[in-house]
Amino acid sequence: MKHGKPHIERVVETAKDPGAAARSRLAASWRRSFDHHGLDPGRCEGVQRVSDTEFAERRERAENIRRIASPKLDHLYQLVGSSGCGVLLTDVDGVVLDVRVSDADRSVFDAWGLAPGSDWSEASEGTNGIGTCIADNRRVIIHRDQHFHARNTNMSCIDAPVFGPEGNLIGALDVSSARADQTEAINRLIAAQVAHTARQIETDCFRAAFADARIIVADDDDTDQAMLLAVDRDDLVIGATRGARVSFGLGTAGPVRAVPASDLIGRDDGPTGFEKAERATVIRALSRSGGNVSQAARDLGVGRATLYRRMKRLGIGE
Repeated sequence: MKHGKPHIERVVETAKDPGAAARSRLAASWRRSFDHHGLDPGRCEGVQRVSDTEFAERRERAENIRRIASPKLDHLYQLVGSSGCGVLLTDVDGVVLDVRVSDADRSVFDAWGLAPGSDWSEASEGTNGIGTCIADNRRVIIHRDQHFHARNTNMSCIDAPVFGPEGNLIGALDVSSARADQTEAINRLIAAQVAHTARQIETDCFRAAFADARIIVADDDDTDQAMLLAVDRDDLVIGATRGARVSFGLGTAGPVRAVPASDLIGRDDGPTGFEKAERATVIRALSRSGGNVSQAARDLGVGRATLYRRMKRLGIGE
């Protein structure tokens, strides 16, 4: 027998209202779940799992991000685990790759389907933190009865997308809890830490992908995404994180067009943090070289003439 009848009726009524989807992102997700994916909010069967073979293949494909993310997952779990929360990392399809949860809570999380190999895509589970985060490419909080399935309405799920070095979505970072006393205010506090951790994972993945490049970092703490540019020896941009791509119009994903970094960081509509970061980098190099411009240029991996041009643009006297 279907359970959670009032919730089921509310979800179906909202999903069938075409105007609701235009007014609310949550209603739009409920409509996708009901209409596009053909899901039943009263479905009683548990969360679907991929086969052991498929799970092993997914973990192997995601080995780099799992290795880079592992210490960040540990740290996030240290912050939220004592309150009964679990930390999950998924791939781009919403399949759980790694979980951090206490031994005391593990059986409960397994029963909810918050376990490695579980499929939390919207196509499988309807509106939920992981699936909706991936579907919308944005941070989400799905609190209790905001879930599509009635059987998931005891959970609070807090998620942030993780973007790869070429700007493509590569997974989601999730903190889930079934504590009855977990308020929306607490969820918002956790959400800030989840977003920060996701941004750290993005940053480390980007630096690893462009290990031989010079990295320019914006100091904008207000953005949800990492803001980095990778620059080659000729001062050409060869890589950019998702946030930097959006800010500078470099396309959301794929290889970036080779443009001089100075053409971007000198623009008035770009983040001021890039120019500040470059100025600080140049000054540090000059200081370490005792004012020797040729040595500073070698240390920065650029030509002497290039460094002189940067110093002039940045207002740094020799």
